[in-house]
Amino acid sequence: MKTIKKQKRFLAGAIVAASLIFSSVPGFAQTHAVKGTEIRPYHIKVSETAIKELRQRILATRWPDKETVSDQSQGVKLQQIQKLVKYWGTGYDWRKAEAKLNALPQFVTNIDGLDIQFVHIKSKHPNAMPLIITHGWPGSIFELIKLVGPLTDPTAFGGRAEDAFDIVLPSMPGYGFSGKPTGTGWDADHIARAWDVLMKRLGYKKYVSQGGDWGSVVADKMAQQKPEGLLGIHVNMPATVPADVAKALNNSEAAPAGLSQKENEAFESLNYLYKKGGGYAAMMVTRPQTLGYGLSDSPVGLAAFFLDKFNEWTYSGGHAEQALTQDEMLDDISLYWLTNTAVSAAQLYWENNANNFNAVDISIPAAITVFPGEIYRAPKSWAEKSYHNLIYFNEVKKGGHFAAWEQPQLFAEELRAAFKKLR
Repeated sequence: MKTIKKQKRFLAGAIVAASLIFSSVPGFAQTHAVKGTEIRPYHIKVSETAIKELRQRILATRWPDKETVSDQSQGVKLQQIQKLVKYWGTGYDWRKAEAKLNALPQFVTNIDGLDIQFVHIKSKHPNAMPLIITHGWPGSIFELIKLVGPLTDPTAFGGRAEDAFDIVLPSMPGYGFSGKPTGTGWDADHIARAWDVLMKRLGYKKYVSQGGDWGSVVADKMAQQKPEGLLGIHVNMPATVPADVAKALNNSEAAPAGLSQKENEAFESLNYLYKKGGGYAAMMVTRPQTLGYGLSDSPVGLAAFFLDKFNEWTYSGGHAEQALTQDEMLDDISLYWLTNTAVSAAQLYWENNANNFNAVDISIPAAITVFPGEIYRAPKSWAEKSYHNLIYFNEVKKGGHFAAWEQPQLFAEELRAAFKKLR
């Protein structure tokens, strides 16, 4: 409760500051006019027409029949999605979500011909460590904003002044309010290079990178690229699966002999994903455009597609509402809907078209936190063979795939500990 009150006080103060910064900034537009290397303030203002149309589409939903099973083996249950959507169409207020973002200093800059929108907050504490954090799918920077207080103002959240970070929270290309690629080539490698450009454009000569889901992939790519000034990375969805295990999973074979208990548990989690839980990714890897016609036309279709992953990937026993509030889930879903980014976000899967769990080869300092509700819990034995300079490894007892969203205070504490050696 105290942490929630502190977050509210922090955001309330930020609203006052942001109102001064953005008083002369035009309203929201999906396409920006920034073409050079300058950094400009950014303000979100979705039209009332777009919000009204969303509610009308929700009211006009044609529902499918009820599932024929008692569990979630066929997907999101009708009763659950109807409850969420009823609130979306009658009680949910996008303006509150919009205010959360506009309470933070937002900016846009053009990198390689594409506008990148981001939040940039400097700590009041001296010698704060610059940190760029990358969200994933089906997430957004809404996953990360609860980290703002604990990371930039640690003394108000149980930390020390020397734990402070300056934070940069970019929206990935094709996600949220960043620009949408109009051609191919914006894969994870390209995003990683762009993030180094962004950090240096902001004046940071040395910095660290963090990510979960796609953010982990981007952080890993940055580590492999070794740009000057990147001190280290932290990931909460590490890529550690050894070649023999990956081969067995791909061929639907039994686990290789000699695995430890934790390695066997990791194998079984991935085996489930490959056989039963990976359909969402297969669709986006192979047919993002075809999938997008439904997701871009039906708000309920979009909500169900995302809720399926919120159920599976939160540390909630399959009931996302126990880990995230309805408003939190709808903030994220509404962001995708109002920016019409279902297809442009899914195209990242098509661009990457690689297994993001297979072992990487990283030599710069790396840190890992394993959360119990992650898609698979990486064993330390595997992590040490992929991240050769593993400076921190910890298994915590709360949180899932959306760790920063679900457990922001714990997540912030993990980052403080993970990067302590690099300050």
